[in-house]
Amino acid sequence: LGGAATMSGDPPNIIIGTALGLSFGDFLRNTGLIALVSMVVIVPYFYFCFRKDMKQVDEAARQRAMALEPRECIPNLRKFFVSVGIFLLTVVLLVTHAMTGLTVAMVGVIAAVLTLATNKTPLRLLQRVDWQTILFFLGLFVTVSGLEQTGVLMAMANGIANITGGNLTIMVIVVIWLSAVASAFVDNIPFAATMVPVITSLSSTMGVDLNTLAWTLSMGTDIGGSATPIGASANVAGTAIAAREGHPISWGRYCKYSAPAAVIVVAISMAIILLRY
Repeated sequence: LGGAATMSGDPPNIIIGTALGLSFGDFLRNTGLIALVSMVVIVPYFYFCFRKDMKQVDEAARQRAMALEPRECIPNLRKFFVSVGIFLLTVVLLVTHAMTGLTVAMVGVIAAVLTLATNKTPLRLLQRVDWQTILFFLGLFVTVSGLEQTGVLMAMANGIANITGGNLTIMVIVVIWLSAVASAFVDNIPFAATMVPVITSLSSTMGVDLNTLAWTLSMGTDIGGSATPIGASANVAGTAIAAREGHPISWGRYCKYSAPAAVIVVAISMAIILLRY
């Protein structure tokens, strides 16, 4: 939900916002409001799911946690403050990118260059970059461009248009649930990249508001991606770290709690979008 609230919070939002010329503030005023309302509902849901576990207190573990000293985890204060400074600058540039004219991609490049320039071992940092993921995205966008050039995406847009009959209400329902279900099983990043040209075509051919479809796609991909362990990069990273620390989370256990939560939030998002737009 936090990632869905802003343009820089989740990769699908970056893709949607950059492609459609939307700003950080645009997302905050639209998907941010939906995320806030959903949070009010979903926090009690998770409390209800885990209320029995929360009553079981391991006093020894609590004492160990209270004894931790955060400052001991910072071996070099100068590097720490430099890194925090670059991080805060990045946040400011992301929030103000509509006013400065900087693209989100350029803000990322600036942060990367500053990080390399202030590090004594820049080559070691470059070696630790996940080049496989970068190459994956390069290939992904080439593939999406190929689908667009060959008319496949236009055919998808026409199919949705035929199903909905040009009715914006039905279009919102189809797009948000299609995005949610697909993003649960196909990583939400490539799906968002594939769907942006589709909603653009829908907007131009059917005369519907493109921004409304953008918020619909954003919430569908962001929340649908949280339904399964493979739906979003955060899920993959979180479950991998948990397994590494000796707490593996099975597909069944993850989906038992997260899939219903995703359905609840998608339903709330759909209701707000239909009522507001």
